[in-house]
Amino acid sequence: MSTINERIRQQIEGDDVVLYMKGTPVFPMCGFSAAVVQVLNQVGVPFQSYNVLDDMELRQGLKEFSNWPTFPQLYVKGELVGGCDIVREMYESGELQQLLAEKGITHKA
Repeated sequence: MSTINERIRQQIEGDDVVLYMKGTPVFPMCGFSAAVVQVLNQVGVPFQSYNVLDDMELRQGLKEFSNWPTFPQLYVKGELVGGCDIVREMYESGELQQLLAEKGITHKA
C-alpha cells in the first residue's frame, strides 16, 4: 500500500499534463474546474484528470502535497502550475502555451 504522497507523485509523473478537478472534463462539478478544462481544450493538449470529489484521501493529500488549498490544480511535467485564475491568466498572456512548448508538450493529433 503506497502512501497518498507516493500515489500523487506517480500520477503527476505518469502524464505530462495532470488536472486535479471537481468532477470530470465532460461533467465538471464547479465553474473553476470547467474553466481550466476549457483552457486545456483550447490549447489542444492531452491531459489526465482526477476527480477529487470521488476520493477524499486524494483531495486532502493534494492540499498538503501541493500546499495549495483549492481545486482545480494543474500540473505540467510534475510541477504545480496553479489553479483556475493562474491558468486563465497564463493562457491569456500566452505563457501557458509557451510553458507547454518548452516542456515539449504538443497538440493532440
